[in-house]
Amino acid sequence: MSTPTTARRLGEAPHPQTLDPAERMSTDELRALQLERLQWSLRHAYDNVRHYRRSFDAAGVHPDDCKDLADLAKFPTTSKADLRENYPFGMFAVPQAEVRRIHASSGTTGRPTVVGYTERDIDTWAGLVARSIRAAGGRPGHKVHNAYGYGLFTGGLGAHYGIEKLGATAIPVSGGMTPRQVQLIRDFEPDVIMLTPSYMLTLLDEFERQGVDPRSTSLKVGIFGAEPWTEQMRTEIEDRMDMHAVDIYGLSEVMGPGVSQECVETKDGLHIWEDHFLPEVIDPLDGTVVADGEEGELVFTSLTKQALPIIRYRTRDLTRLLPGTARPSMRRMEKITGRSDDMIILRGVNLFPTQIEEIVLRTPGFAPHFQLELTTQGRMDALTVRVEARPDASAERRRAAAVELVKAVKDTIGVSVTCDVVDPDTLERSVGKLQRLRDLRAK
Repeated sequence: MSTPTTARRLGEAPHPQTLDPAERMSTDELRALQLERLQWSLRHAYDNVRHYRRSFDAAGVHPDDCKDLADLAKFPTTSKADLRENYPFGMFAVPQAEVRRIHASSGTTGRPTVVGYTERDIDTWAGLVARSIRAAGGRPGHKVHNAYGYGLFTGGLGAHYGIEKLGATAIPVSGGMTPRQVQLIRDFEPDVIMLTPSYMLTLLDEFERQGVDPRSTSLKVGIFGAEPWTEQMRTEIEDRMDMHAVDIYGLSEVMGPGVSQECVETKDGLHIWEDHFLPEVIDPLDGTVVADGEEGELVFTSLTKQALPIIRYRTRDLTRLLPGTARPSMRRMEKITGRSDDMIILRGVNLFPTQIEEIVLRTPGFAPHFQLELTTQGRMDALTVRVEARPDASAERRRAAAVELVKAVKDTIGVSVTCDVVDPDTLERSVGKLQRLRDLRAK
């Protein structure tokens, strides 16, 4: 296996003159812009969306009550349930004739959440994704292999428009047809790839299945989002692929990909594009705002969206806000540690799939493919970690790895699990968002 090239391991910061003006603002300039835009967004939502008028009135607040950024905490939060209750277009704040695009969630747990964009919204979104790709290391003229799914999911088209806005070349492959993806990467020689981190692992396996060293490709940067992933997975991808692996964050209700981005030169969390989105972190139980640096649930308010203004949207993602580094005026959000609605409570202990992922990835003999199965044994819930062995792992190594995992989970998380080691290529692969948990408990 070749040694990583210095060029790929050293993150290149964009020249200051290539940054957007907002990225070069002082903190005071940014806060002033945020207040001006927040006051507009609150008024826009109140005047044009019946849901917001009713919820503001019920809470006894009015857009005119926002005199300072801290006043946002007086306003009610918005949830996914609110969007579903106003299905399909009840949350839109502009006439239907002004909506240029509609996206929607899959709706697997109920009605889909529907989001709309005006022409200006699409242009803003494209600009923010372009900003994100540049922060990740992409440059005008680069070829970008886009394996996010196209369609109602915001990932594919959101990334596509941003690639073109940057002045890069979009290769709109979408998801699926994994062997063909590998062939196109070899033939088209892209510089950047955009997809979910779990699907990147699937592509890596396919490279090796075809006898191709993944480190020999042209790829220099991978931009991964749409699901939580760990530092251990970053190391796995960077070592096997010999490229930068950086995080992008977004969600349909707030805009789509490009709400925040990890900068390639620091890789220390995701800078939030605060000129367009105002973040808060709240206690997920009582809804109170917590101080920067404290962990809680991430909440976003849009500052410039026309078709679908979103006020204090509860993302269910758990993180904390930190000072800016590569973009000093823009706060960072720590990599998502999990979602409050993905949390497993096992015999009184809170557990997240990402905690298991960390242990799997540092256990010799295990591949990075695993699944959690929650079952009922007697009166108690039980959790089984099904994990694939690496192809070269002996039977003895498999047994030892299973013992190591069970002990590590008990020592670090404080709960007992069982481990089922399966053969390589046994578990289902993902071409989109990966579902780590199978809940098989008796209902």
